[in-house]
Amino acid sequence: MKIILILGVALVGFIFGKDHPVAVGDPAPDFTLRDQNGTEHRLSDYRGQPVVVYFYPKDDTPGCVKEACGIRDNFQDFSKTRIQVFGISYDNVASHKKFQDKYQLPFTLLADTTKQVAKLYGADGLFFASRKTFLIDEQGFIIKIYPKVSVTEHAQEILTDFQNLTSKD
Repeated sequence: MKIILILGVALVGFIFGKDHPVAVGDPAPDFTLRDQNGTEHRLSDYRGQPVVVYFYPKDDTPGCVKEACGIRDNFQDFSKTRIQVFGISYDNVASHKKFQDKYQLPFTLLADTTKQVAKLYGADGLFFASRKTFLIDEQGFIIKIYPKVSVTEHAQEILTDFQNLTSKD
């Protein structure tokens, strides 16, 4: 009976612990991934500026197009405030290049083909990354996590939250 209880607690911990391996206030896990052009990007190289890391399921699917195009359409405001945007999915570099070109996306798409970065952030899924977004401050700490995302309103929500969260300093 004791063994069953221990296994049950361990299983519940595994199931529920998987959803939130990082929390607000934690240092953002560092990573190195290739972008749509094959160039490597290391998150820690962007210290000193705010960063958006958004995970999305798949290039060129309806929800992912809406989310990406929302960021594209507001990208001038992201640039004005020096916010670096990284979109991450399990798709490869070539798929990201086609997606970027087709929708004229002015930000960086990163290929997490091994699913390791999504796992670090708790955005991993069996076949596709989960749709989750992380706001990271200039010092490299997570200041906001969006576990659920409205693909049509997300870009404006990110900009508003960055303004509100960083103007307190």
